[in-house]
Amino acid sequence: MPLYETVLIARNDLTQAQVEAIADQVGEIVGGAGGEVRKREYWGLRGLAYKIKKNRKAHYMLLGLDCTAAAEKEVARQLGLHEDVLRHMTLRIETIDDAPSAILAKRGDDRERDRGFRGPRPAGRFSSGRGRERGDDREEFRARQRDDADAMGGEE
Repeated sequence: MPLYETVLIARNDLTQAQVEAIADQVGEIVGGAGGEVRKREYWGLRGLAYKIKKNRKAHYMLLGLDCTAAAEKEVARQLGLHEDVLRHMTLRIETIDDAPSAILAKRGDDRERDRGFRGPRPAGRFSSGRGRERGDDREEFRARQRDDADAMGGEE
């Protein structure tokens, strides 16, 4: 049987469980036709590039299907009729990879990246501006006052 990958985009006001239920419906359609869902990945709630039916975010789900062409057409028809599915796209592929998709791999890389210590905060002009009333307490002013006082004290 041919292999397909289907990505569906569901409205953002749904819960993850409701998106999983839509994927279960697809699995029932495919299973009824003698096929199976080999891969199932929930990519999460992600921002859209542009508004789709007044939605700025949507739930993404990837399904790897092993089914007949007739079953795939029925899946596409049912997804097109489902009011919670904003968009869907199905591609015929040669093999279904068991490894996580590039979307999930990228998310894992982002989490592993170290966002720890980035160095000391620069003094003076890069501060938040809240301590400006204390002006003379900063280190460079204290150093100048001591130098001035020593210079004056030595001359007197």
